[in-house]
Amino acid sequence: MQSYPAYVINRILTAVLSVFGAMLVIVILISLVPGDPATVLLGPLATPEYAQHFIAEMGLDQPVHVRLWRLAAGFAQGRLGTDVISGQSVNTIVAAALPHTFALAFAAMALACLVGIPAGVWSAVRKGSAGDTAIAMVSVVFVSVPSFILGIVLLVVFSIWLDWLPVLGLSPSASLRDAAIRMILPTVALALGWIGLIARLVRTSMLETLGQNYIRTARAYGLREGLVHYRYALKNAVIPTLAIIGMGFGRLLGGAVLIEIIFARQGLGSILYDALQARNFSVLQGTVFVVVVIFIAVNLLTELSYALFDPRIKFSRR
Repeated sequence: MQSYPAYVINRILTAVLSVFGAMLVIVILISLVPGDPATVLLGPLATPEYAQHFIAEMGLDQPVHVRLWRLAAGFAQGRLGTDVISGQSVNTIVAAALPHTFALAFAAMALACLVGIPAGVWSAVRKGSAGDTAIAMVSVVFVSVPSFILGIVLLVVFSIWLDWLPVLGLSPSASLRDAAIRMILPTVALALGWIGLIARLVRTSMLETLGQNYIRTARAYGLREGLVHYRYALKNAVIPTLAIIGMGFGRLLGGAVLIEIIFARQGLGSILYDALQARNFSVLQGTVFVVVVIFIAVNLLTELSYALFDPRIKFSRR
């Protein structure tokens, strides 16, 4: 049986290899992006000499293995590169956008938990009822439809047809109230899929937990059903769901990037979109690298903490 320290070392090494593999994929995909970045950024009137100098500045004249090594060396030192257009450090650009993406992701996950967990408990307690069937159908729809499609639908319905909420964007000088209002549609669009997923996971786990002996004992003592459901059953039933939430947070960040593009919000999504449009590969690869590292790090921390705190997982003491 594998010891916990050995398990931690194994997972960390796997995460490092995953990051290196992601860097290789980034370099290869950038090499395959159609179009000449020098022509896109400098315009068709740029001289061949200046265009060649510009390509060399971005390192695109080097072989893939050389670019990969330079990229890995820079990332290992915490340097994401330099924006060849503005001259700004990519670190500065990403640091300014990252809080906006995190805020959207955390808000969406909080909403998903606040709605999905009670819905799952309610559905499990009323198994087979019309409400249980309705929640199951709605959950399947929410899980099946991509978040960016839901975002477009919400945008059309609540911003264009009903004119209840602002359409796009957020001014840097916007008040806290205006910022909160403009967060509603992106947050709901990103959270709907997770509401359906969490509701189904909690329902399944609750049904299994409600059949345990200690739940029967609690009921035999005459405890109120609400106390049995939320204090005893839910506490154990929610553990697998929390693991899925943690491991899925990286996916939530990926969805946040797409939602930011749809709703024209400041964040990593707008940076990636603008960099791809302009063939600004230094910003593109630095931003993608940050998203990948966050995704891998969150999944790693979730796996380690779940393996440590879940009593059903045993490690040797050697």
